[in-house]
Amino acid sequence: MSAPGIPHIPVLVEEVIAALNPQGGDLIVDATLGAGGYTRRLLDAGATVHAFDRDPDAIAAIRANPVRWPELETVPPRLVLHPRRFSEMAEGMAEAGVDAVDGVVMDIGVSSMQLDQAERGFAFASDGPLDMRMSQDGPSAADFVNEADEADIADVLYLYGEERQSRRVARAIVAARPIETTGELARVVRKALGYRPGAPKDPATRSFQAIRIHVNGELDELDAGLAGAETLLRPGGRLAVVTFHSLEDRKVKHFLRDASTAGKATSRHLPQVAAANAPTFDSVAKAVRPGEAELAVNPRSRSATLRSAVRTDAPARNAHRSAA
Repeated sequence: MSAPGIPHIPVLVEEVIAALNPQGGDLIVDATLGAGGYTRRLLDAGATVHAFDRDPDAIAAIRANPVRWPELETVPPRLVLHPRRFSEMAEGMAEAGVDAVDGVVMDIGVSSMQLDQAERGFAFASDGPLDMRMSQDGPSAADFVNEADEADIADVLYLYGEERQSRRVARAIVAARPIETTGELARVVRKALGYRPGAPKDPATRSFQAIRIHVNGELDELDAGLAGAETLLRPGGRLAVVTFHSLEDRKVKHFLRDASTAGKATSRHLPQVAAANAPTFDSVAKAVRPGEAELAVNPRSRSATLRSAVRTDAPARNAHRSAA
């Protein structure tokens, strides 16, 4: 993500490229295309990129700029666009005739372009319709806050926003219905929490994060995307995942922990079980966060965390579950 008013800056881009180590001829999935910051660097390194994004605006912006993206027209194309969710990357690649890739990069969460467009309804910096849908279809944030039960709203705020006063905020939301704009929702949340202007963090941030995650099914998408990457990566293939809040980061951390230790605690008397559950990732790197230089240029990167690992030659764990 990047700060408003300046060109899009992909977060931790140097660290992501180092983790993926792209070589000429590599086939890499950019699971979250956005403005194409990672994809551009991967293409420049000689890789072929299959890029996924469920936001039709992101796909359209790339297609509308063939000068910047000439790889769309090479024969065969070195940039292939997939207008679909990254949770479907395994299916999308199979439809493209690809069964294994050399790398997968995932930049989880809302993009700067989405945040900075008031009409998309992701943020409250500028008032706009309460939408928040990445794919621009299905129930919106307004549908949720105006139609859901108070208890369901409280659960979403607590689980996805880690809002300790979720019940109070949910009561205030229900009492204020109908709520149609981002500004209206922000004012309701602030009033419920006794917000004082000038406080270091706007308390509405947690509720907006929670509702956005719920509307887009983001954590379920992340689970499915990680499983898809495990399925697609060839032995020695590299996974790099950038997250922006603790809920996402914990999922990635636990996924890599489980994938890199699978079968290691199995009894020595059951070698066949250990073999069937061998670690699917190794070389799990320590979490990487932006340095001072990047934070100075791109303040929105402050909450970013990169985790990466290398695929082993063990069968994907979800393949065992499917066969069971």
